[in-house]
Amino acid sequence: MKKMPEKNIVVIGAGYAGVAATKKLAKKYKKNKDVTITLIDRHSYHTMMTELHEIAGARVEPNAVQYDLQRLFCRLKNVKLVTDNVTDINHDTKVVTTEQGSYSYDYLVLGMGGEPNDFGTPGVKDFGFTLWSWEDAMKLRTHIEETVAKAAKIRDEATRKAMLTFTVCGSGFTGIEMVGELLEWKERLAKDNKISAEEITLYVVEAAPTILNMLDRNDAGKAERYMTKKGIKILTDSPIVEVKEDHILLKSGESIPTHTLIWTAGVRANSDTAEFGMEAARAGRLVANQYMEAKDLKDVYVIGDLVYFEEFENTPTPQIVQAAECTAHTAAANIIAEIDGTEKHEYKGNYQGFMVSIGSRYGVACLFEKIHLSGFLAILMKHIVNLKYFFDIRSGYYAFQYIMHEFFHIKDKRNIFRGHLSRYGNVLWSVPLRVFYGSMWLLEAGKKTFGWFGGESWFGDSVKLPFAWLQEATSGASEAAGGAADAVVETAKPVFGFSYAYGEEPMMVFEKAPKWFEWMMEKMIPTPEVALFFQKAMTIIELLIALAIIAGLFTWLSNAATIALVISFALSGMFYWVNIWFIFAAIALMNGSGRAFGLDYYVIPWVQKVAGKWWYGTPKSLYDGK
Repeated sequence: MKKMPEKNIVVIGAGYAGVAATKKLAKKYKKNKDVTITLIDRHSYHTMMTELHEIAGARVEPNAVQYDLQRLFCRLKNVKLVTDNVTDINHDTKVVTTEQGSYSYDYLVLGMGGEPNDFGTPGVKDFGFTLWSWEDAMKLRTHIEETVAKAAKIRDEATRKAMLTFTVCGSGFTGIEMVGELLEWKERLAKDNKISAEEITLYVVEAAPTILNMLDRNDAGKAERYMTKKGIKILTDSPIVEVKEDHILLKSGESIPTHTLIWTAGVRANSDTAEFGMEAARAGRLVANQYMEAKDLKDVYVIGDLVYFEEFENTPTPQIVQAAECTAHTAAANIIAEIDGTEKHEYKGNYQGFMVSIGSRYGVACLFEKIHLSGFLAILMKHIVNLKYFFDIRSGYYAFQYIMHEFFHIKDKRNIFRGHLSRYGNVLWSVPLRVFYGSMWLLEAGKKTFGWFGGESWFGDSVKLPFAWLQEATSGASEAAGGAADAVVETAKPVFGFSYAYGEEPMMVFEKAPKWFEWMMEKMIPTPEVALFFQKAMTIIELLIALAIIAGLFTWLSNAATIALVISFALSGMFYWVNIWFIFAAIALMNGSGRAFGLDYYVIPWVQKVAGKWWYGTPKSLYDGK
């Protein structure tokens, strides 16, 4: 069999498109040592660009959207990773030159993505902030934190207001998602800097007559109403004509005082490609045909935000993740067709829907042009789509990391489960134990109160005294009363313990109550009447404690009370060693177990807030000008 000549495929850019193309090619030729794939990017990691707003808005940790390329391609030995900057491409010699070396290719895939397009608006480069890279997101995050901290100390009201005004230019997905993060973050910013959250003003400024123009008008309307209700000011038909350090100017002549202008108004092709000698179209995007082949160049493919291919007349492929992956798969499939000598595939866009989040708890989505979602379901669907992406690129490791960052490593209730899953409280996994433990107490209280499972109810004619030794103390009183008490007093039995059918009888913690405990109980319960009242009261307390533990209400106090009860039962000679785990379960549950799917999630913060306000008052900035 004739050996296939060696083929070198070079992919430039490790964005959504570059990673998708490399994965498809590497999977196809993973057992073919004659095909080598080189992936070049200036970073050693892949950035999940669609979630940069979460970094900029301090929802997740800084590394939450960075995915190391070595981990992504660790099992694909035919992929060579290069961290470098591309400086030149020679189409005649088929050589890619970087700052540190050069790489020959048989097939070249350009997926260098895009960059912000300021349309030449004066001042954007000098005073505006963009959101197109991890570095952009961190720069913006730091600026916001520092600006609010400085504003809290400013006495001049006008300056303070301008510093606490944050303006987003552009109402596409990036802009709306960014302002949504600011909406949720401002409560924490205000609290940390001792100012009122109402002092922080948020603007969305859009040049077009409507916002979110990729969405159905009804869905966009839901998003707009939600933002307006939350106090976000939306200005449409309001192009920005100039950006200054402390204000922006609109075409209408209006000026908005602000020290933070976040520019998300447009995307253009990566400007580095202007030096590659290739035909460009609108916004610098490189022209390609239906096979994603660069115009007038052989063996060169263009994918992602960089490509200009008119899917419909005057309508190029959209600069979204779905299009990036579709163009990447088309280019990879056609390189495979070239190598294998099979028929090429034309590009067919597969856009399954659009969705936008406005913070962590509200969003709108349209799936398959028919299914319209909003609120919890829209955000849940966005998470599902993101998780699907990790399975598409075959990275279970980063799917797990995504779940941890989005659901467990969350502060200030900033996810769709509003903090119930947060591991910072470390209480989620105690919820099953809390319900089980509370149910055990409920079962025992039910036996004594209602006669559940063969127990004897205290609504009947006899009573189980709560302490075994008390039988002796009350028997004398019964005889002295002429036996009248005999009708209501019978020998007490252990009040807590699982039934057993085989083996040895469980050992009691104490066979007989200590003398000091007997003396104390005799003083507290001197007569059968007091004993009867005491038993009923204790049983009601057990019932209330059980319900409180199950519901997660005042769980520290409730579980502390169960420890006290277990100790008292043990000292009374009515508790088995096999059930001593009750104490250790209660100790574990005292760690705030009611704050996950329990009433303490609502009650304890409210109590802390009310008590703190009553005792300390409301903290205020020393420089609020009042």
